[in-house]
Amino acid sequence: MNTQELTDRICRLLDEKKAEDITILSVSHLTIVADYFVIATARSTSQAKAVYEHIDEKLSKADGIEPLRVDGTKEGRWIVMDYGGVIVHIFNDDTRVLYCLEKLWADGDNVRKYESLRK
Repeated sequence: MNTQELTDRICRLLDEKKAEDITILSVSHLTIVADYFVIATARSTSQAKAVYEHIDEKLSKADGIEPLRVDGTKEGRWIVMDYGGVIVHIFNDDTRVLYCLEKLWADGDNVRKYESLRK
């Protein structure tokens, strides 16, 4: 699975657990760290942890894809899942506003909002 396909799969998994404001940042031209950042908001720390667990379980069991690193699962305010070419950021509202990754990494053309399939 290439990084674009993985990004799309992660967005669908976030949407399944009702994460909000799912945003995709194409960052390959800005950093060597990743091709994409996927950013989403959870309404609570419990939801953030549930979203993380859902992504981890589905990618691991169905696709055999394991994260290289994970951080923030205990606190649940900002969970980061590093899949190499794709880095997933699951925030609660306050933390997302505080760090505002979209503004830090946006260059005008590299931000895309995910359209929920639940509508």
